Amino acid sequence: MIRHGASYGMTLRVASAFSFSLMYALMKWAATLEPVSAGEMVFYRSIFGLPVVLFWVLNLKGGLALISTRRPLVHLWRCGLGVSGILLIFQGLRLLPLADATTIGFTAPIFATLLSILFLKEKVGRHRWTAVALGFLGVLVMVRPGAEGAPPLSGLMFALGGAFVAASVTVTLRQLGKTESATAIVFWFFIACACVGGGLALIDGHSHSWRVLAILAAGGLAGGLAQLLMTTSLQHAPVSALAPLDYLQMVGAVVLGWLLLRDTPTAATLTGAALIVGSGLYTAWREHVLKREITPPSPSSSV
Repeated sequence: MIRHGASYGMTLRVASAFSFSLMYALMKWAATLEPVSAGEMVFYRSIFGLPVVLFWVLNLKGGLALISTRRPLVHLWRCGLGVSGILLIFQGLRLLPLADATTIGFTAPIFATLLSILFLKEKVGRHRWTAVALGFLGVLVMVRPGAEGAPPLSGLMFALGGAFVAASVTVTLRQLGKTESATAIVFWFFIACACVGGGLALIDGHSHSWRVLAILAAGGLAGGLAQLLMTTSLQHAPVSALAPLDYLQMVGAVVLGWLLLRDTPTAATLTGAALIVGSGLYTAWREHVLKREITPPSPSSSV
């Protein structure tokens, strides 16, 4: 049952999904115009997204006091995982078409299910195993091993690696979220991304035209806004109502990929995406029926 005011939260979640799509599309667009490393993408995403996050923190009741933590080492572990994951995701984005990279990212709940068995000792029934199998079938359809015109294997491996790390972050957040506020988790993650991304940009960064810098800055702002919208949406609607809306990122990826990059998704990409979406929606429905916490389908909500 969606509680009162949930329509507002769902509207925020839709805006969040398309903001994340815009962030990835702009980063991809910049990389097609000039060489842009994954480290640079992380840096620009965080350095231009951080003012949005900081503005959000300062306007919350409690302000900067909300970013204090009692578990700095767990935050450090979470940030290490998150930064690694977003680096892999951006590297996959550099090598794959936008729609393919976005779709592969939505395999994170599949990995989260497997990790929850290993580390959280959760019991998984036949319904969730069916969803996992369906999701992996979608990946195989997209990968098309040995087929002509298949996406580059290196890009797929980076994207899958990013999804796996995002799933690991999700498992970590289940524990960290019991004692830490979402504000602190988001803020310190952006700080970690700015530090690590800045260091990597100094090592393998490039000089850019004002046009590309503007595109990267816009991508960072979109990422910060997406994070703010996503987190705020949780204050107004249950996860069961919000989680399926994250799949709108795929729609955004297809539309923006065509508008900005002239990418047209292949039949294999669309078929694989349908299977992966079906897997995620079925899992979300089962978790809602069982009244359990739903694993967010989007890697963007974890890394």
